[in-house]
Amino acid sequence: MTNKISLIKISAIAAALLALSACSGGSGESGHAEEGAAHAAPVSSSAGLPQGHVAAGEQLASAKGEATGQSCIDCHGAEGNAPIDATYPKLGGQYADYLAHALQQYRNGDRDHALMSSQAKSLTDQQIADLAAYFGSRESQLRDLHDVH
Repeated sequence: MTNKISLIKISAIAAALLALSACSGGSGESGHAEEGAAHAAPVSSSAGLPQGHVAAGEQLASAKGEATGQSCIDCHGAEGNAPIDATYPKLGGQYADYLAHALQQYRNGDRDHALMSSQAKSLTDQQIADLAAYFGSRESQLRDLHDVH
């Protein structure tokens, strides 16, 4: 009987520990807690980047890139909503995850555009997250092309 009670107690403790570890979010894919995970920066939902900061992104959007001498707003316009060319996309109000993913693709060479590839090549993960947060927070002037007649 004593062994049965001990087994029940051990099972209850194991279940409680399992529940606590599931709620902590502190373990990696391997199931082992990563050192310092409690202090790790939050990441975006799909791009795997650090949390973006709108104010930092706003400053970066106006900064001239070394590769081209252009800033984001030089080509995409104020708040990303007034491109200088009709073929350049509006960025304002676009999903931040989409913008981050696109910038990562330009940076990694998976997406090619003469200006964007060279502009994105030197961006850090934090800078990409910040730019995505900024342009994603702007008023949207995007439209569904299915609605255009």
